[in-house]
Amino acid sequence: MTNMQDREKAFESKFALDEELRFKAEARRNKLLGLWAAELLGKSDPAAYAKDVVAADFEEAGHEDVVRKLRADFDAAGITLTDDEIRLKMLELLSEAVTQVQNG
Repeated sequence: MTNMQDREKAFESKFALDEELRFKAEARRNKLLGLWAAELLGKSDPAAYAKDVVAADFEEAGHEDVVRKLRADFDAAGITLTDDEIRLKMLELLSEAVTQVQNG
């Protein structure tokens, strides 16, 4: 019985670690996305804008809240990027963010 309990505990620990890494990678991705968008938007304080993008991700589950924020900001600035282009950039930056999180 102890062997099964040990295995269960190991699976739970791995799940918790995976979820923590996923959260960190998505937060890092959003920061990188915010810095990228800040450059396109000509923001004077890219770090502050990146924090706003990270915060936007807490509005609802998933990443569509981030897409909507960027869409609104890009539209207001007259920048023509499609939602699919924003999502593609998010995918590219997620790969970079995972690497950064794994490397510490």
